[in-house]
Amino acid sequence: MECILKVNELEKSYGERKAVKGISFNVKQGEILGFLGPNGAGKSTSINMISTVVNYDKGSIFFLDKEVKRNENYLKQNLGVVPQDIAVFTDLSAYNNVKFFCSLYGFSGKELRKNVEEALNFVGLWDRRKDLPSEFSGGMKRRLNIACAIAHKPKLLIMDEPTVGIDPQSRNNILETVKKLNENGTTIIYTSHYMEEVENICTNLIIMDEGTIIEEGTKEQLKNKYSKDSLEEIFLQLTGKELRD
Repeated sequence: MECILKVNELEKSYGERKAVKGISFNVKQGEILGFLGPNGAGKSTSINMISTVVNYDKGSIFFLDKEVKRNENYLKQNLGVVPQDIAVFTDLSAYNNVKFFCSLYGFSGKELRKNVEEALNFVGLWDRRKDLPSEFSGGMKRRLNIACAIAHKPKLLIMDEPTVGIDPQSRNNILETVKKLNENGTTIIYTSHYMEEVENICTNLIIMDEGTIIEEGTKEQLKNKYSKDSLEEIFLQLTGKELRD
C-alpha cells in the first residue's frame, strides 16, 4: 500500500526542552492511524508539525512523495484538520461556516455549494444548516467542526480528540462518521484518550512517550507481542502512565 505521509527524524525543541526527539514513521494510504500518548508525550507537537502549524527544527516530512517544506501549499490543499477545541464562527450559520472554510481552498459557485451540502449531509446537519452553532449541542458542534474540515475533500484528515466532552450517543455517531470517511478513501490520523475508540476504528497504532515513539504496529501485533487482552494494559505497561491523566 502506498505511503501518503513519511515522517523522517523529526525534532522540535522549546528552549531547553526537547518536545519531539527524532521520530520517524509512515502513514499508509487508506489507513486510520491511532496516535497515542500521555499528556506531554509530544503527540500534539508532532501533529502540529505535520499540519504546518509549528515549524520543526530538524528532519523532513513528505506528503505523496513531495517534501512539505518545499510544497507546503500542496499539503494544505489536501489536508483537513479537526482540532480538539471547536473552531467555528458562532455568528455564522452552520451552512456559512462550512462555506467559509471550503472557500479558503479555492472553491466557488456551484462546486462550493455542492461541497457544502455534501459535507453537511455527511455529518447529519443539513436540516440544521440555517441555525447558529450556539443552538447546537456539544456533539452537533463537533460534527459541524468535522464538516468544515472535510468539505474540500482532503486526502489526509487529522482528528485531534474529536469526541472530548460529548455524550456516548454523539461519540458513537462521530465514530461511525470516521469509519465512513475512511471507507470513502480518506486517510486518517486519529488521537484519542479513549482506548475503546482506538480499539474500534484504528488499523495501526503509534504510542509516544517523552518525545519518542516507543511502539508501533497493528492492534493484533501489539497484543500478540505483549500477550495482553487490551490495548489499555499495553499502554500502561509501556508508559507506566494512565492515558487519561
